[in-house]
Amino acid sequence: MNYLTIDKENVCNGEGLRVVLWLSGCSHKCKGCQNPQTWDANSGIQFDEEVKEKLFRELEKDYISGLTLTGGDPLFESNLNDVLELVDETRILFQQKTIWIYTGYLFEDILCDPLKLEIIKKCDVLVDGEYVKTLRDISLPFKGSTNQRVIDVQKTLKSEKIILYEQE
Repeated sequence: MNYLTIDKENVCNGEGLRVVLWLSGCSHKCKGCQNPQTWDANSGIQFDEEVKEKLFRELEKDYISGLTLTGGDPLFESNLNDVLELVDETRILFQQKTIWIYTGYLFEDILCDPLKLEIIKKCDVLVDGEYVKTLRDISLPFKGSTNQRVIDVQKTLKSEKIILYEQE
């Protein structure tokens, strides 16, 4: 798995002050994407143990609310095993922190893919759906176009209907 950068104090990609990992690899290739350089899974830097330790050091800070995975697409096929491992470790080490994940896949489609489902089951919030340039709305919190949804994953899995995330 490759990544392009790690934001250490980001307020745009989830609630609170967050560590954001920008992963490489995306098959959606949305028109007007703000990060087309992330589409190629081979772009960026190899995510290795040293980088993971650096990421975890940032997450240890009291003022950090959690981890956000974006890109690219964290649920891009070649990222899945590494993302699952990262989410597992983050959930164990930082139980009080939230995990947000951005993907071009729809929640309903993720339910049909066992590995993607395993990943999101360990996340708190999923921002789903491809970015649609004609539906762009910069006033929306945490998403770029009106078709995307900010989903409370845990409430949705319990209720078996989509529950949108409500800001605190």
